[in-house]
Amino acid sequence: MLAKKRILIVGGVAGGASCATRIRRLCEDCEIVIFEMGSYVSFANCGLPYFIGDVIVEEDKLLVATPELFKNRFNIQVCTDTEVISIDKDNKSIIVNDKKSGQNRVEQYDSLVLSTGASAIWPGIKGIDLPGIYALRTIPDSRKIRSALHNIKKSVVMGAGYLGLELAENLVKRGVDVTLLQSSNQILPMLDKEMAGYIEKHIEKQGINCRLNSHVSSFKQNQDQSLTVSLSNKETIITDAVMISVGVKPRVELAIQAGLKIGEHGGVRVNEHMQTDDPNIWVVGDMVEVQHVITGEWTLFPLAGPANKQGRIAAAHIVGHEFSGASATMSYRGVQGTSVCGLFDFTIATTGVNEKQLKAANFTDYEKVYLHPSNHVGYYPGAKPIHIKLIYNSKNGKVLGAQALGESGVARRIDVISSFIQMNATVYDLEEAELCYAPQFGATKDPVNLAGMIAANQLRDNHPLARWEELMDSHIQVVEGSDEVDAADQLLALILDDPYKQAQIVDVRTVAEYQNKHIPNAINLPLDSLRERLGELSVEREIWLVCGVGQRAYNATRILQQHGFEVKNLSGGMQTYHSFLDVQI
Repeated sequence: MLAKKRILIVGGVAGGASCATRIRRLCEDCEIVIFEMGSYVSFANCGLPYFIGDVIVEEDKLLVATPELFKNRFNIQVCTDTEVISIDKDNKSIIVNDKKSGQNRVEQYDSLVLSTGASAIWPGIKGIDLPGIYALRTIPDSRKIRSALHNIKKSVVMGAGYLGLELAENLVKRGVDVTLLQSSNQILPMLDKEMAGYIEKHIEKQGINCRLNSHVSSFKQNQDQSLTVSLSNKETIITDAVMISVGVKPRVELAIQAGLKIGEHGGVRVNEHMQTDDPNIWVVGDMVEVQHVITGEWTLFPLAGPANKQGRIAAAHIVGHEFSGASATMSYRGVQGTSVCGLFDFTIATTGVNEKQLKAANFTDYEKVYLHPSNHVGYYPGAKPIHIKLIYNSKNGKVLGAQALGESGVARRIDVISSFIQMNATVYDLEEAELCYAPQFGATKDPVNLAGMIAANQLRDNHPLARWEELMDSHIQVVEGSDEVDAADQLLALILDDPYKQAQIVDVRTVAEYQNKHIPNAINLPLDSLRERLGELSVEREIWLVCGVGQRAYNATRILQQHGFEVKNLSGGMQTYHSFLDVQI
C-alpha cells in the first residue's frame, strides 16, 4: 500500500462535496479535509428563492449535508468558518485562517482541490451599498431577505435570468409588487428572443411589470426608507427593496494568487481531468472555464449538475493511478447547456446551442423548426401545448440544440433530446426514437418524434422551410410616432409591397380562422378545398404556406409539390408568427 495521501479541498457545496465523497469511495485510507469559509459546507443554492417564497418552509431542508454527516459517514473532516488565504505551490501547502479564533495555520497537501464557486456581481452603480439592496447567493442572504419581507410591499428585481425570475416569482407569491428590469431586449438570455417572448407575456399575466432595455444609473434612499431607482432614460421607480441578480463571476482570487492559468472569461482553465497547469491542483465547479461540446468555445456554466460531474472526475484522477480502472474512462467532455426553470406553473428548458450562439460563432450550416404539440393526446383531459424550437445541422442532420416551453411535459422532452445530442445523434434518430406512450403521458408520435420528423422531412426536401425572419423583414413596416394605433396593429396593417416578388403567402386554415387574424397579404385557400382551387395560384412565384401550428401546411406542401409548385412552409404556423410579431413590437 502506498503512503497515506492527504487531500485538501477548498470549498464545499456541489463540486467540492461531491469530489470529497467520491475520493472516499475510491480511497478508504486517504486523509480528506474540506475548508469552507462559510458556516455551511453543503447546501442547496437552487432552493434559496423557494425558501424566500415559503415553498420551502424549514431552513434545515436546504442543508444537503452537515459536518457531522461528513465525519460519521465518510470520515471526512470539515472545517467551516475557515478561509484559505494563500497557496504555496512549491511547498504544497496552504495558509488557512480560523475566522472564529482569528488564528492562521499552515496545512500541507499531496493534492489540492479548489471549489470556491462564484460570487454575485454587484454592478458599480451609485448607491448600490444602501440598505434594502440585496443579492441572493447564500443561506444568510436568504435570511436577510426573509426577515425584511414584512416591510417590503414593492420590489425591483434587476436581472431576468433564471435566478432573477425565480426570485421575482417567489416575491409575488409573498404578496410583493415586482418590477423586473432587464438591460437587454429580452429576458432569459439562454433562449432565443422569439422563444423568450412567450415567457415575457406569461409573467406579465402574473402581475410582474417586465421592463426591457432598462439601465439603472443610481439608487437613492428616501426619508421614509424607501429607495428611488433612477434609470438612464431619466425615469424613476420608488420601491421598498432591490434584488440584484445580474449574474455571477468566478471566485478565482486564490487561483490567481497561486499563478494558475485563467481563461478569457475569468474562470480557471483545466484539462479534461479537471487538472490545472499545476499537476497537484484540481479545480471544479462555478470557478471553472469549460468548453461547449458543440461550438468548442470556452464559456462559464455555473450550475450544480456540471459541478457534481466535475467533482467526481477530479476525484477519480486524484486517486486513479493507485486504483486500477478508477480513472481510465473518466474525462470531462464539456458543457452542453442543458438547464430548466419553473415559473408560475410554466416550465422553460433548453439544451445544446441556441441560434444566437451559432450566429456568434459564424456557423451558418443550420436549420430550425418550430412546433406546438400537446404534452399528451388531445382526447385525454388536460392536454397542454408545448412550444418547441429544434436546431440541427442542415448538412448532416446532427441535432444541435432545442428549447421548449409549456405547462407540462417540457423537461422530459428536453432531457430526451439532450441525451441524443450527447450521443451525436441526428434528426433521423429523433423521428425513430421509441418513447413511452399512454394517453395521459404522450402520443404515438411524441413531440420528440414530431420534431425529428419535421426536420428530417425538410432534409429530404419533402418539407422545404421558409424563415420567418424573411417574411417579417420583407413584409412588415412599423410606423413610429403614431398615436392612432398600437404597434401590434401597425405591424398587422402597414405592409410594404414585396420588393423581391419571391413569395405568395397562402393560409390553408378555415375561412373563420383566417378572418379572425391572418398574415397581411396572405390569401386563404383552406386545405380541404385546395385541390379544387389550384388554378388560383401562380406557378411563377414561390408559395409560402401557413396554418395554425404547421400540420395542415405540411399536408398542403405535399399536395402542391406534386402538382409542380415551388413551395415552402412557415414552420410552426400562426403560433410562431405571433411569437415573432411580439418581439418586433
